[in-house]
Amino acid sequence: MELEFDVRITANILYDYMLRHTYYSASGLLGTVAGALMMVYYFSQGGVIFLIAGAVILLYLPWTLFIRSKQQMVNTPAFKEPLHYRLTEEGVEVSQGGEAQMQKWEDMHKAVSTQRSLIVYTSKVSASIFPKRDLGELAPQVIQMISTHMPPAKVKIRG
Repeated sequence: MELEFDVRITANILYDYMLRHTYYSASGLLGTVAGALMMVYYFSQGGVIFLIAGAVILLYLPWTLFIRSKQQMVNTPAFKEPLHYRLTEEGVEVSQGGEAQMQKWEDMHKAVSTQRSLIVYTSKVSASIFPKRDLGELAPQVIQMISTHMPPAKVKIRG
């Protein structure tokens, strides 16, 4: 089985990926818990400084990720043109402008989903992002292909 499709990365898709990546990391979770605890403390004990600190902590990360996604769109030439993906029995091939790279299934770190995208991590910090709007009717087949070629423990995709 082989699947081919094109994806276009937008600032909103990049922001969605960054939110998922950050909030599922230790630092993202720790920051969220700290901010939430400060808000809870404010509502139970008072102290406006806890309200301000909690709000700043909870709002700072999404805002900076939003700004960073916009900047990355402007500064990354690869996002200006669509990326062509080919999923084969061997792995995932991405090509653009005559250049192609192949990543073998066994080298993939994990696969996850967000409301907007399927994300296949090629390392701990980089990933192939497949926006669901670009996959269209191919989405179930792409999920099946990923699930077939990656160990179940590495696949956290919700339909």
